[in-house]
Amino acid sequence: MSEQPPIDPIDIIHQTATDTLPDGMEERVEERIEQLAEERGVSLGNAFEVTPDGTVPQNKVMMQAFEWYLPDDGQHWQRLKEAAQHLKELGVGGVWLPPCCKATGTNDVGYGVYDLWDLGEFDQKGNVRTKYGSRGELEAAIAALHGQGIQVYGDAVLNHKAGADEAELFQVVKVDPEDRNRQISEPYDIKGWTRFTFPGRQGKYSEFEWGFQHFTAVDYDDLHHENGIFRILGENKGFASNVDSEKGNYDYLMFADIDYRNKDVIEEVLRWGEWFINTLHLDGLRLDAIKHINASFLNIFMTAMRLQTGKNLYIAGEYWHRHDEALANFISDVRDQLALFDVALHFNFQEASIRGRDFDMRTIFHDTLLENNPLNVVTFVDNHDSQEGQALQSWVGGPFKVLAYALTLLRRDGYPCLFYGDYYGISGGPNPQPGLREQLDPLLQARRQAAYGEQVDYFDHANCIGWVRLGDEGHLGSGLAVVMSNGDDGFKRMSLGELNKGTVWKDITGIIQDPVTLDDNGEAEFHCRGQSVSVYVRA
Repeated sequence: MSEQPPIDPIDIIHQTATDTLPDGMEERVEERIEQLAEERGVSLGNAFEVTPDGTVPQNKVMMQAFEWYLPDDGQHWQRLKEAAQHLKELGVGGVWLPPCCKATGTNDVGYGVYDLWDLGEFDQKGNVRTKYGSRGELEAAIAALHGQGIQVYGDAVLNHKAGADEAELFQVVKVDPEDRNRQISEPYDIKGWTRFTFPGRQGKYSEFEWGFQHFTAVDYDDLHHENGIFRILGENKGFASNVDSEKGNYDYLMFADIDYRNKDVIEEVLRWGEWFINTLHLDGLRLDAIKHINASFLNIFMTAMRLQTGKNLYIAGEYWHRHDEALANFISDVRDQLALFDVALHFNFQEASIRGRDFDMRTIFHDTLLENNPLNVVTFVDNHDSQEGQALQSWVGGPFKVLAYALTLLRRDGYPCLFYGDYYGISGGPNPQPGLREQLDPLLQARRQAAYGEQVDYFDHANCIGWVRLGDEGHLGSGLAVVMSNGDDGFKRMSLGELNKGTVWKDITGIIQDPVTLDDNGEAEFHCRGQSVSVYVRA
């Protein structure tokens, strides 16, 4: 029997990313991946149960450690460094950093990414620092967070590049912005900003330079001074097929769209990912705009990052789609290698905040990822994209915001994400917002100390709902009762079990002053005010 030829890693990665593996090779590749994972002691799925100091977190919370309108003062890494101990005290176990690679300028939040290899180290785009500070300050912030046992997740912006150094002449066809599969011109030449040479970095870390052949499309023709979506022509060029189907094909989002069928691109981005994770000692990644990226590439990218770094990385992705079925299908497509932010739940929260008492609270979790795929979900109330003034504006406003946080922080399932702007406030933008620390601190305390054990729901009224957590042996004094109303004052008669009969419980929010004593059956009436939430813990 003849020996099988050796597998060339980059060829196999390229073929896997482009779905062009030879017949019979896919099974062999999967077996080799599983073998490597076992040899290196890494999980190919999410593993976030152990913190950098080796301890098991207590109901940890993720914090999105930025909002869109932070000041362009270069001080944010310092702010995070100084906040590390306080975040630990809140129960934060993982911090999602803002994009830390060099963008189009210091006023760029980071999603207009220019140079992945520049973390605030080189004089490019008008400054050495990014919006948030220098590379050294970034590394000091990460060290401070790790010193408190907090994991750190880097934001990987891999869909596009912006702020090119030079324009190039190349051939395109124009496509319909509302149906990207429909060509609306014959082939012709345009001049597009696609040449990235990074003169300020001078080849340090990577000598790779980008040209039009590494992109699928651009949105501006500098030759004819015209905006549009211009699909770049060439051998094996075109939009990826396995992206979101909105607008016919949603591969193109903005700027110069990266072509993940190009072998050189794949090799460069895989090399960068390993460097990024190892250089900053990251514990995971948040992947931006993944509905617009070749899912086959993302699948192999996540596998490669875990195998190449030897780390049990936690990976969460932003797939902005309001239907839970689309989210669940994507998780399946990438073989459960990541969690997704529950955008469907966010839109339920937004609808509830707008409709007030007319929203049926019994349906708050209907058609959400949390309801149908609870093991691979990050729950959130708002984020930088949903802020007022942003393209995806869908702000959860009014008194319902605190109820929404209770519905994420005090439930059994999901990895809840606390938004920096909600906790610390938003000072800029079209509608500045005060921080909600006074309202959120009691909920965070209740999650950290009491939200354990079996969950029993009392979702039996359109306006007033509740649930209990029965506690567990590993957390002395744990257990809680939650009741909330989006209408008038309300109450729920709920049971914490006969073992708790005669015990006294108090509202940790301080809204309801009178304590509650459980009867001989372990039951009591738990009250809340209208448009608010009360959380009862052991007195």
